[in-house]
Amino acid sequence: MTSTFDRVLDDIGAAVVDGGLEPWSRRSTDDLVARTGASRSIVREAVRVLVGLGLVHAGRRVGVTVLPPNRWDVLDPRVVRWRLRGPDAARATAELRELRRAVEPAAAAAAAARSGGDGCAADREALLATAGALADAAATGDRRAFVAADVALHLLVLELSGNALYARLHAVVEAALRERVGIDPDRHDVGLHVALAEAVAAGRSDDASDRMREIVDRT
Repeated sequence: MTSTFDRVLDDIGAAVVDGGLEPWSRRSTDDLVARTGASRSIVREAVRVLVGLGLVHAGRRVGVTVLPPNRWDVLDPRVVRWRLRGPDAARATAELRELRRAVEPAAAAAAAARSGGDGCAADREALLATAGALADAAATGDRRAFVAADVALHLLVLELSGNALYARLHAVVEAALRERVGIDPDRHDVGLHVALAEAVAAGRSDDASDRMREIVDRT
């Protein structure tokens, strides 16, 4: 169940991202209370979070100032979600694909190299089991279970790469994948994910990289 705070944060954050609150425009706390119907304390807390995300600046004498896109923390999953649901969704999607294409194939190759060397058998088993859960969810048409397994598989690959910077992008990848919950699983995509897991588990770096690149390109 969505809390009042979450609702207010989504309301104001989405309004900044979709241009409903224009860059450099100013709003008082009272304006935002009237807009959201929430208490001043909840609005202030939401504004503090938005300040941390670079969406607004808050000051005692100037109120809340809306900041332009070049100030936003575009790697925060909340900002990712608001962008994907806003009028700039096509650009946001393209940028996410470019980022994922630059990182995830390299992460898959690194994960496979580690798996083929001193990799942990439990990690390989977890990867293959997750791919199996993804295939099972697709076979039964369970979209939510499919997305959950899809997210888990991609996060495992990032983690198993052994690169802390790759792994740090897990929240961005998760936010992007969870936006696909309304899309029916594609048989070819399922096969690619299973092939990816098998390539990583078997230590085939080139195959793992190629499968991941194709997955990202098709997303």
